[in-house]
This record gives sequence, structure tokens and C-alpha cells, in this order.
Amino acid sequence: MILATGGNINLTNTLVRSVALGIVAVGQTFVILGGSLDLSVAYQVSVAAVVASLFMDGDPANIWWAVLAVIAIGALIGAINGIVITGFHINAFIATLGTSLMLRGALNAAFDNYAGEVPEQFRPLGYDRILGVPWSVLLLLAIVALGWLILRSTRFGHHLYAVGESEETARLSGVRSGRVLIAAHVLCGVTASLTGLFIVSRLSAGAPWVGADGNYDLESIAAVVLGGTTLAGGRGGVLGTFAGVLILALLDNAFNQLQVNTFLKDVVRGAIIIAAVAAYAMRQRKAGR
Repeated sequence: MILATGGNINLTNTLVRSVALGIVAVGQTFVILGGSLDLSVAYQVSVAAVVASLFMDGDPANIWWAVLAVIAIGALIGAINGIVITGFHINAFIATLGTSLMLRGALNAAFDNYAGEVPEQFRPLGYDRILGVPWSVLLLLAIVALGWLILRSTRFGHHLYAVGESEETARLSGVRSGRVLIAAHVLCGVTASLTGLFIVSRLSAGAPWVGADGNYDLESIAAVVLGGTTLAGGRGGVLGTFAGVLILALLDNAFNQLQVNTFLKDVVRGAIIIAAVAAYAMRQRKAGR
């Protein structure tokens, strides 16, 4: 364990607490880079947790089927979001807010408590370590690395930046912007599902409120913006998002150490995010002169 001197902050535990938000924030980075966003990720996380727990039903033989089903559902929800936004030209805020409300309604209508059971063989994802490093942290680092590679080394990544910078210019250059944004939303849905799988591995059962309780919709957007990705799209990346996630986790840790009031935490975090974005905007304006 690595302890920060003076603050008694356990770096490993801070990273573990960052896993859930970090994974979904990588997906949120993709859609925001394309000039879109996804407000439904919190309830996508809940759907993933509940479906995984129900499909596994305490039986180790069902683990892989459950994982595949959850990832497929996340990809489907993401695809639907992307199609609604690009096909019907609906604002991403409105479209994904609508999806969020529908998912919340379906979850609340079907469940009022924990559902299903996760077998012991799946729980190591949430708790076990290899060479002292938690599996969950390795998963987060792998997803961040994969996201970075996709954005920097693939045609899709280059097209996503182009669409975020100027959708019209990208379209005139031959980029199929609709397909690019749909793919970005699919990736966002998949990361939300992976977050749900991680959470259910720690809770041992799914619950309809786990995504909303984590505030993964607004928290993921905050991490992306704090990491330097502009909401207008076209600039930023997953490494900055990862830094943003760590900053939020360290702030929470500091607040807990200082026993700061829960509501005051949100005030301070909001002020820090606004200050960071304002500083970034000023730096960009100076660079453009």
C-alpha cells in the first residue's frame, strides 16, 4: 500500500474508488468529443447491475453469458441513443434525458430491492489483487489505455475529433458523422455496462438505484470537463479524463478527512470545476490570438 505522507491517503483505495466513475467517464469522453453527451449512463449502470445479477443467479456457469448479455444491452441502448440523436436530429441532452427517464421508470416498476445474486467466482473482480494491485484498477487502466489508442491510432478516433470540431466540415470531407456519433454512443453504453458489472461484483447483487446513487451522469461529465475536454467537442482525450477522475477522488478523500459537510462538498467541487474550465477557456483564447 502506498500512503501519501501527512494526509494518510491510501493511493490504492483512492484508485479503487475511482474505478466505477473512471470506466463510465471514458465512454462519456467519446460522446463529448463528438459534440454529444449522454445523461442516461447512470441508469444504464443500474440496468447492467440488475441484469447481470439476475442472469448469474448465483450460478458460476452463467457468468460469461451474463457478461455478454449486459455488454450487448449497453451497446444496444447506446446505439438507440445515437440513432435518435443523429437520425431524428434531436438534441443529445433531450434525447438521453428521455432515455434516462424511461430506464428509471422501467427499473422502479420492476424492482424495489436487490435482485438476483452474484456467484463467489465473479466477486474477485471487485476485491482480488494481483501482485498487490486490485484487478479492478488494472481493468480501469486497460480501458483508459484502450480508449487512448482508439482515439489516437484509429480512423474512428480521427473522425470523432473531426466531427466534434465541425460536423459540417467533417461531412464535406467524406466523414459519415452519423455513424461516428452512433459508434461513440455505443462505446459509452458499453463502458456503462462494464461499470455496472464492477459494482455488482462488489455488492454481490444488483439494485436499481446503484447508478443514480453514484451520480454517474453528472459526475462523468464533470470528470471529462475537468480533464480538459471541451463540451463543444473536438478537443480533449481520455488521459485528461482519467486525471479529472483522480482529482475528484482526491477531493472526496480530503473532504472526508476534514469531515466537510456533504452539501458543502458539492459547492466546493462545483466551484473547482468552474474555475478549472474558466482557466482552460482563457488559455485557449490566448493561444488563439
